[in-house]
This record gives sequence, C-alpha cells and structure tokens, in this order.
Amino acid sequence: MKTWKRDLLGRTIVVEHGKVAKQANGSVFVRMEDTAVIAAATMSSRRTEGIDFVPLTVEFQERFYAAGKIPGGFVKREGRPSESAILSARTIDRPIRPLFPKNMRNEIQLIVTVVSADPENPPDLAGV
Repeated sequence: MKTWKRDLLGRTIVVEHGKVAKQANGSVFVRMEDTAVIAAATMSSRRTEGIDFVPLTVEFQERFYAAGKIPGGFVKREGRPSESAILSARTIDRPIRPLFPKNMRNEIQLIVTVVSADPENPPDLAGV
C-alpha cells in the first residue's frame, strides 16, 4: 500500500493506493479531513469500433449513510442519482477527459463512492 499526504489550502489530503477495490484496474481511497471517497477505474481490453469519441463514464455515488442519514419508510433503497451527484460526476469528468489520447476507444468507467461526508470538505473535490 502506498500513501501520499499533502496540505492544500489548509486541509490535509491523504491518498492511499492498493488498499481497496483490488479487482479494478486502479483504485484510491482519498481523505480530506473527515470526508472520504473511494475512486475505482476500469478499462475494457477491447476497442469499441464505430465511435469517434473517448468512451469515458464517470459515476458519482452519494450514499445516505455517508452523511449519517438512513432512508426510512417503505422504500429503503438509494434512488436514482440526484442532480448534485450528476453535477459532481461532470465536475470529475471534465478535467480528466483531455488526459486520454484522442484515439482511445476502449471503454473506461470511473466510479467515485462517497464513504463519509464532512460539510466543510466537499466530496466532489476529493473525487477529482
């Protein structure tokens, strides 16, 4: 397991590699104070033919338990992604998409799951 620590804007950021999601092609566990996220990336081994764009999918998963809220009532499942989760996924997608080669045609999936949320440290910032 590798660990990196940095101070950024008065906040301590800890990135741990090799601790979680070992079946993914790459994964990190990121902590910013009391906010923690898991980011896991996978890529298909085959190229997708007939497309002219980088097939990158970013999914940002907010869980109620991360903020200390448990859904009650009849429906106890997490629903579809909220508008803020969609915007957070776009916030993560936009800066990393240009880092891939223009001719990349393998499907890439990045899943960022919020484990713990602190009101002072937004989880989408840790996800980037």
